[in-house]
Amino acid sequence: MSQTVKRAASIIDSIATQPKTVAQLASEFGLHRSTMFRELQTLEEVGYARRRIDGTYALAFRLVGLAQASLDSLDLRQACHDHVRRLHQLVGNTVHVAGLVDDAIIYVDKVEDASGVRMYSRIGSSVRPYCSAVGKSILAELDTGRRDAILAGTSWKRYTDTTITSRSALNAELDTAAEQGWAVDDGEFEDFVNCIAVPIRTSAGIVGALSLTAIRMKQNLDQIKPRLPLLQRTALQIGREMG
Repeated sequence: MSQTVKRAASIIDSIATQPKTVAQLASEFGLHRSTMFRELQTLEEVGYARRRIDGTYALAFRLVGLAQASLDSLDLRQACHDHVRRLHQLVGNTVHVAGLVDDAIIYVDKVEDASGVRMYSRIGSSVRPYCSAVGKSILAELDTGRRDAILAGTSWKRYTDTTITSRSALNAELDTAAEQGWAVDDGEFEDFVNCIAVPIRTSAGIVGALSLTAIRMKQNLDQIKPRLPLLQRTALQIGREMG
């Protein structure tokens, strides 16, 4: 992949996370402002970025539309839709579905907490596999080679006091997740939330994971674990629908 294409992709990833100004992006990528401005103009011309009234750049609607079309083509997203909403009606927690797409784990569906508290995750964005319950639930089902491919390039950044920061520590937790059939995120990316997740399997193997997320001050891990049977039953239903 050419350096220009890689940089354009990285800029798109950056403004997808948060709208940013030319100056902010120039600083982030170590470029002169005029060079970054030209990069953004090119992305505007092809419909991948747009300049907002406040001067920041964000994803353009064409790119959002392409992402939506790609997600809609995923069998998992279609199979889980109704099941996830029924689950949400019963539990009220934020429900996530992540899919294993080649060597990436992607959020493919999400229903927000009934209280209106919003999480960082977005449909179509990549999962941080080493510090998310859905990521660990999927990794626990894979052999070493597939794990290596998914974790390639992992920075092992510490986001909170409980973030796993090494492959050896992650492997130990994945062994536990594989044995018990579910995984947790104990405030490992955002310290105010915790999650439990279970794998979604079909006859062909692991395809994704389903999770419940709760605000830690309202429900800790021990308080959401009783919902595991309901979570597992929903994952089983989704897997059976996929074949």
